[in-house]
Amino acid sequence: MDNLKQELKEKIIENLNLEDMNVADIDDNDVLFGDGLGLDSIDALELIVMLDKDYGIKIADPKKGKSIFESINTMAKFISENRN
Repeated sequence: MDNLKQELKEKIIENLNLEDMNVADIDDNDVLFGDGLGLDSIDALELIVMLDKDYGIKIADPKKGKSIFESINTMAKFISENRN
């Protein structure tokens, strides 16, 4: 699971062009949206595409995205339980 969390941090930084951040800046429990990392709704769409492309996971209900993308921990748990 630690490898997956590391991978997610790297992908988030790369896919969302967070050039001023590195993996060490993101804690596994950091809130990703709002006051946490400051991600927004456009970033959420990018994360949905990333889950589909990299892990074969489609999110049919956008309302689920809020709980899935709460933190690195919640994303890793969801991916582990749902990847193809």
